[in-house]
Amino acid sequence: MLGFLKRPVVMTTDINLNVVVLTGVGLLSRLWRLTYPRAVVFDEVYYGQYISFYMKRVFFLDDSGPPFGHMLLALGGYLGGFDGNFLWNRIGAEYSSNVPVWSLRLLPALAGALSVPMAYQIVSELHFSHCAAMGAALLMLIENALITQSRLMLLESVLIFFNLLAVLSFLKFSNSQKHRYGKWVFFLVNEKKDLGIKYMGMFTYLLVLGVAAIHAWHLIGDQTLSNVCVFCHLLARAVALLVIPAVLYVLFFYVHLILLYRSGPHDQIMSSAFQASLEGGLARVTQGQPLEVAFGSQVTLRSVSGKPLPCWLHSHQSTYPMIYENGRGSSHQQQVTCYPFKDVNNWWIVKDPGRHQLVVNSPLRPVRHGDIVQLVHGMTTRFLNTHDVAAPLTPHSQEVSCYIDYNISMPAQNLWRVEIVNRESDTDVWKTILSEVRFVHVNTSAVLKLSGAHLPDWGFRQLEVVGEKLPRSYHGSTAWNVEEHRYGKSQEQKERELELHSPTQVDISRNLSFMARFSELQWKMLTLRSDDSEHKYSSTPLEWVTLDTNIAYWLHPRTSAQIHLLGNVVIWASGSLATAAYALLFLWYLLRRRRHVCDLPEDAWQRWVLAGAVCAGGWAVNYLPFFLMEKTLFLYHYLPALTFQILLLPVVLQHINDHLCRSQLQRNLLSALVVAWCSSACLVSNALRPLTYGDKELSADELKALRWKDSWDILIRKN
Repeated sequence: MLGFLKRPVVMTTDINLNVVVLTGVGLLSRLWRLTYPRAVVFDEVYYGQYISFYMKRVFFLDDSGPPFGHMLLALGGYLGGFDGNFLWNRIGAEYSSNVPVWSLRLLPALAGALSVPMAYQIVSELHFSHCAAMGAALLMLIENALITQSRLMLLESVLIFFNLLAVLSFLKFSNSQKHRYGKWVFFLVNEKKDLGIKYMGMFTYLLVLGVAAIHAWHLIGDQTLSNVCVFCHLLARAVALLVIPAVLYVLFFYVHLILLYRSGPHDQIMSSAFQASLEGGLARVTQGQPLEVAFGSQVTLRSVSGKPLPCWLHSHQSTYPMIYENGRGSSHQQQVTCYPFKDVNNWWIVKDPGRHQLVVNSPLRPVRHGDIVQLVHGMTTRFLNTHDVAAPLTPHSQEVSCYIDYNISMPAQNLWRVEIVNRESDTDVWKTILSEVRFVHVNTSAVLKLSGAHLPDWGFRQLEVVGEKLPRSYHGSTAWNVEEHRYGKSQEQKERELELHSPTQVDISRNLSFMARFSELQWKMLTLRSDDSEHKYSSTPLEWVTLDTNIAYWLHPRTSAQIHLLGNVVIWASGSLATAAYALLFLWYLLRRRRHVCDLPEDAWQRWVLAGAVCAGGWAVNYLPFFLMEKTLFLYHYLPALTFQILLLPVVLQHINDHLCRSQLQRNLLSALVVAWCSSACLVSNALRPLTYGDKELSADELKALRWKDSWDILIRKN
């Protein structure tokens, strides 16, 4: 039984020294003088704010993608002991002594360094030669733009790392099925963390998913496998490629929301319920408010849509002008607007039309779906009203006002029907924060709506509120929720005004579930419009391919040393040529195979197709979608696509050498061209090194050579 103890336990392992060496030089190129410059560099001002929010547990919203990448950056700050106390207000600001610059930049640098040996392994797993794999790794190593981006507190290098990891995992899975379930399931499960960095990682995920689907389709047709075996294979793929990524995606947000439990500047765009679930801020105001809105309740009504900005139903003593600038007349009634700040004039009283009292009776009568109410402005005691008068800025809608009796033939029309949009039944009670309600005018059937237009100066630039006559469908601009709520106790106007100025004091609290907060956060991220304004260094996708753009990341305040995001023109141009060459060759082979002319053996053809699907496909899915995006774009958006071009380049060169060069002379000539090309790529990389690391002062002539068209001048002067 214990016979195994009589023999020594022996373990053997294979160590690829190429991978070890590539990892070492990759670390050296990315970690060397990592703390320089000790100043905020370009988008570090953007990501640094989020790291500080994590350190202080303050909620924030970033629509660029899931929070996994931000959490990785914050992990570096946490390990370095960062307390979050730094004002990320401008590029070039010197870091204070409490900012652990090395720790904050460490994880992106490690991701950039490990991408070098990963490129070697991917080309090897595609069954190309050791020389081709080494070529891909060396190109990743010396590409200036990749070095620059990975040495800073930015997320592109992390996204590239997980993109490559996903591809490598699938290739290892494909090549390791003969080693049974344990190994290839491990590779499959390791697949999709790039989706947690930025939403751009979704395109690489879809690419791998498509290749896996084709692989599974061929697997179904494999007659050597039993039905049970095929089912197990498909089930494992579905779990690893669909279920686990979905679980991880939700898990990232779960950790994100657990960590960020305090109110902050970004939660203003969230719903009242979401804000009330955060510690501090609105939660301090709404904690313990009465849950059920009753006749006599004093409430503030917040627009659910939050667009163009969060605001509350508001009125004040000023009236609409008698005649507008365009000559149209108004009712000259008291203005009703939507005001984007907390104010005592945001308070309204929910009144029972059949009673004169403006207080909550005992026992209280809760307002239910379908009840008719009057909304009385708390400070002026005028009734919310709408009538068949054109709105100031939206003539096809009705004006909304607070009624003033001018003793003319314009009767009050101030009855509103409460419709709870998110009700579970037709007897639901109107609830504080949780209920989204529409107010339907009884006389005209118009719906109270935030139009979003800014009123002129006579309306104090506040937002217009109208009565929508024919609402086409439900929209957030027609829905309102009670944010602040108290049961009115004072019948006299002066006492009521004092009551409205005082804070609420009730002792009941409520919180949203995680799934409710997760769902709202997803919707806000999808619908939040980013700033589309032009930037000094913004560029178009066409400019990326030709490298006809760059970004000045940092300038030394006292010398001419600086850092630019500038690619190696030899590598970028060669990558584009390789992509075009692959497309042309693939189409040529495909047409000839259609004519039953097979230029390549079947195994070489399958290898060529897979390499194209992974490398050329990876370039396409990470580049072409930018042509459809209406956002400010920068050169660094092209880097994930560039990495796949770098992988494709040695693949195309080996294919030309193996299958298109018919004689030894042609192969020798190709080898000489490759050597010359590699030498020029290294020379350009070295020439651009001062702009990559920013550790050297540059002359005026060198500073002019920032565009790739002038970079040869640098090279000529240096040699």
